[in-house]
Amino acid sequence: MRVLVGYSSDDRGADALALAALVVRAAGAPLVVANVHPPPWPARGPGSVDAEWAAYLKGESQAALAEAARRLTGSDVPESDVTLRVHSHRGSGRGLIEVARAVGADLIVIGSAPRGRRGRIAIGSTADQLLHGSPVPVLLAPRGYADDPPGRFERMTVAYWRRKDADGPLSAAAEIAAALGVPIRLLTLVLRPPGIAAKFKDAGGVLDRQLAQADEDLRDAAGRFGGGTPVERLAAVGTGIAKTLGTVDMLPGEVLACLSSHDGPLRKVFLGESSGKILRAASCPVLLMPRGAAPAREGAG
Repeated sequence: MRVLVGYSSDDRGADALALAALVVRAAGAPLVVANVHPPPWPARGPGSVDAEWAAYLKGESQAALAEAARRLTGSDVPESDVTLRVHSHRGSGRGLIEVARAVGADLIVIGSAPRGRRGRIAIGSTADQLLHGSPVPVLLAPRGYADDPPGRFERMTVAYWRRKDADGPLSAAAEIAAALGVPIRLLTLVLRPPGIAAKFKDAGGVLDRQLAQADEDLRDAAGRFGGGTPVERLAAVGTGIAKTLGTVDMLPGEVLACLSSHDGPLRKVFLGESSGKILRAASCPVLLMPRGAAPAREGAG
């Protein structure tokens, strides 16, 4: 697995780098640190101003990458496994997609937009471009993650709903979990029907039937991983995605994986309504899998 991290000289860059360092240490993977800067103006100005501006932008990117290299010092990430890359593009997210294709990255890591709450993920322009077009999984760090990162990953929780195109992304998520050396937990959020408050009895047994179906779907999904892979199952009941997810225990070294919307393009990440709500409510790093993703290695998952 080759990891690409988008780095900028701010807190979100530090958060992304801290998360990426955990990934490459756990997986023994090489790391590409990229800084995407805007291109110079297309028209040449008087006195070669454009050339000076282009040199300035490149210099700022190189300074940011030198800062990233200093941050990685002492992080147990071998210097020989780190590549620094400057790239020019009008959109930072689209620029990272180009870098990912050029270096053969299997995972892109970024931080939260700076306006978000601490401990949560906010989607800025970079994330928006990646979450609507990345050909590889995208891993997002919550704001402030670098301040107190866990010593290691402990578990991957996969938000699961039964659908016909889930097998590939599930297997790909299992491959990433195996690379990180963590067990898998399958989670289904069972949302209470509107108008049925928690203190009232489930009218007509609607919620009971939903829970029974969720348990059956989780058993079926867990069985696809084979007997050698222990898979925990959990159906959480609540009102609304954010509130229900808030009732689920998360370990300090948790990663929460989501599948892309089935309405999105094949083999690309596409943030849907449910996965978007999960991403914004999560208190841990979130991994978004492309629709139709498949394991990189034969027989993985």
